[in-house]
Amino acid sequence: MFSRTSFLVLFIFFSLVTITPTNAIRSFPERLGFSFLHQFSEAPEYTNGYSCPVLVVDSFPMACDPSLVHIAMTIDSEYLRGTIAAVHSVLKHASCPENIFFHFIASDSSPVSSDDLTRVVRSTFPSLNFRVYQFKESLVSHLISSSIRQALDNPLNYARSYLADLLDSCVERVIYLDSDVIVVDDIEKLWRTSLSGSRVIGAPEYCHANFTKYFSGGFWADTEMSKVFEGKSACYFNTGVMVMDLVRWRAGDYTRKIERWMEIQKEKRIYELGSLPPFLLVFGGDVEAIHHRWNQHGLGGDNVVNSCRSLHPGPVSLLHWSGKGKPWSRLDMGKPCLVDFLWVPYDLYRHHDHHHLHHHHHEQLLAVL
Repeated sequence: MFSRTSFLVLFIFFSLVTITPTNAIRSFPERLGFSFLHQFSEAPEYTNGYSCPVLVVDSFPMACDPSLVHIAMTIDSEYLRGTIAAVHSVLKHASCPENIFFHFIASDSSPVSSDDLTRVVRSTFPSLNFRVYQFKESLVSHLISSSIRQALDNPLNYARSYLADLLDSCVERVIYLDSDVIVVDDIEKLWRTSLSGSRVIGAPEYCHANFTKYFSGGFWADTEMSKVFEGKSACYFNTGVMVMDLVRWRAGDYTRKIERWMEIQKEKRIYELGSLPPFLLVFGGDVEAIHHRWNQHGLGGDNVVNSCRSLHPGPVSLLHWSGKGKPWSRLDMGKPCLVDFLWVPYDLYRHHDHHHLHHHHHEQLLAVL
């Protein structure tokens, strides 16, 4: 009897028998300073069904249209291939793709300009509703402490804390997604998540995780600091997938609360994991628990190059390659994990040549069927 993972891999196997990365291919961009406007193939045109709400044509700014589903993502040259694939997956599975508005956050210090990033997105998704915003790295650069992995120190990782300020005030709710995700369900289902009481964010929680390990012994020994969790059942949650109530966020000035913990971190070194711990400190124990199907995280391995993970038990709506290993990198190196083949159908990178699968990939796939 086939397992759920086997069915998924079987589907990909028959869909991708002519697709493989080659060792010679390098992830986008191969180098800066060259014209990359047409490095991605144009995505298919995804249109609304008959039951979708009609957009207000003269809404200004357009992002204020009440019929829109808002999604925020960071966008940069290093993860652009992942961002494009994530957007493609959202549109492909959406019941009302024309009603989705993407808010892309780019760094003001990026070697690739916001205008160039805008042109890439527009050429790949000609009908997409989106805007590219510039995030001023100076807002957080003085607050960032070194973490266990250099990639976690990128100031753009902290942009999610500033969405309430960056986006138009008329945007009252947003789904935040990391660039290493694939959505395989209708994003409208996630959008409809109800945040009960005064809760500001919703995310899949993982209460079996050892919550204490995310902070230092000094933190737990300091009664003044650790009392932040007093009376709360705080659980780990991954900030790569969140539903955020921006009205409540603005009213509670949560950006400042996160910044305050970053300031304490600079003084006392109470955690090691970049932008995640401040969210745990501010929201831990007060998060709307969303079904785990919306964040099958950890597929990038446990911060170890080429360490493969399998899918967690249960239904899947979103795949998340959190961790060091990214599917496009492993595919390009010719060392993919099985789950990486689930990412391939959404990859629009032109230089991802479509040759025959290597013999060992045949064997890898057949081994789990």
